[in-house]
Amino acid sequence: MAKDSIAGLVAQLYNAKINRREFGKRAAAAGLSAGLIGQALAVHATRAQDVELPPAATIGQEGFAASSDTSKGTIKIYSSWPLTGTMELTGGDAVVAAQMAFDDFGNASGGYELVYEALDEGVAANNGGWEAGKVTENANKAINDAEAMVYMGTYNSGSGKIAIPILNQAGMAMISFANTYPGLTVAVEGATEEGEPEVYYPTGVRNYMRVCPADQIQGGAGARWAYEAQERRMAYVLDDNSLYGKGVATVFRNTFEELGGEILGAESYEKSLDNYQTLMTSIADKGPDIVYLGATVENNAAKILQDMRGVMGEEVIFLGSDGLNNQTFVDGAADAANGAWITFGGYTPDKLLELGGAGGDYVTRVTEKLGHSPDAYSVYSYETAVAVIQAIGRAGTNDRTAILDELFGTENFNSLLGFTWSFNENGDTDNSVIGLSQVIDNQIAFQEAIS
Repeated sequence: MAKDSIAGLVAQLYNAKINRREFGKRAAAAGLSAGLIGQALAVHATRAQDVELPPAATIGQEGFAASSDTSKGTIKIYSSWPLTGTMELTGGDAVVAAQMAFDDFGNASGGYELVYEALDEGVAANNGGWEAGKVTENANKAINDAEAMVYMGTYNSGSGKIAIPILNQAGMAMISFANTYPGLTVAVEGATEEGEPEVYYPTGVRNYMRVCPADQIQGGAGARWAYEAQERRMAYVLDDNSLYGKGVATVFRNTFEELGGEILGAESYEKSLDNYQTLMTSIADKGPDIVYLGATVENNAAKILQDMRGVMGEEVIFLGSDGLNNQTFVDGAADAANGAWITFGGYTPDKLLELGGAGGDYVTRVTEKLGHSPDAYSVYSYETAVAVIQAIGRAGTNDRTAILDELFGTENFNSLLGFTWSFNENGDTDNSVIGLSQVIDNQIAFQEAIS
């Protein structure tokens, strides 16, 4: 290969017209030795790394070079999840965490200025919970913005079900920090609906990813803990009749039965009731030794726990899914929350502080911004933003397809949780860590990993 051609190729790398991966491919095809390719990439990393990163921002894929260059223009990133009512803490913390990630990287990547806009898909009539019309409106706003390249969302799996096909038809990457319903990416016998997940991808090309473990892992881990570690044999299963709540509750029920446990009953509760004393009295009469609840906080879950404790003694375990792993749920249930067990796909903030390192730095700094300990899911909001930032940097272009390919190809991502994860062919993370916390003195306290 002529020297001027090699020089031109290296110049394209330095000016971010091609990414590191493409440079390697082209240089190797042109006959450049592995040693010279490595030298060029090393020099590029040194020249590009002009953003001083705090410890939390050193996560992600190794070798990523942060740069403050914005000479190519602007790229917009939208997020969409509920931000008010009972979702104010969870949704608000996730926005602050995402914005902190963008700020940590100087709001720049791949030669572009990154502009982040947080959209609210919640409504007051649903205690701040999502509403289908708002989900559709937000997704359409993103795909119709020519500068928008990535959509971060949603929080609720039910709203994800609406947004994914819209983004899919536009070829825009969608990445969630909190969706856990299996059917968005895979079919699970007995827990997902007919036609899932293909129905969400009308183009036949996957555009959706999630950075948290799905419910076929969480529900199963909860059931095994209940049966094996706690020696529970008679369970009653409740859900809030949401896509997520019913899904995780179904996985718990099926796994518990497979292990040899007895399901005394399983039903969806009506979220708009003033009290559940009649329901809880009926359940208590059946003699369960554990009550499992698959629900999110905005669906009156705190009242379920309050009325359960008004009827059943402490010998009956309450185990809730990750939609309840937030201080809003604990505060709503008041003293009835103490002793409750809650699962979560990963580690809660108190555990991250204990581990220290990048995760501890994240919790310390976001706590200073919020004025309170962050919601557990906000750690994944930060990681989602970092994955997006780095994908844009690797693509080096404001092309939706190129950025989608880079984001979907994320692998060996160094997590705030102290391990690495990659996306598989379905867009799911291979992280399978499920943490178990207990409410002690009205605070969520990490206890152990159960998967």
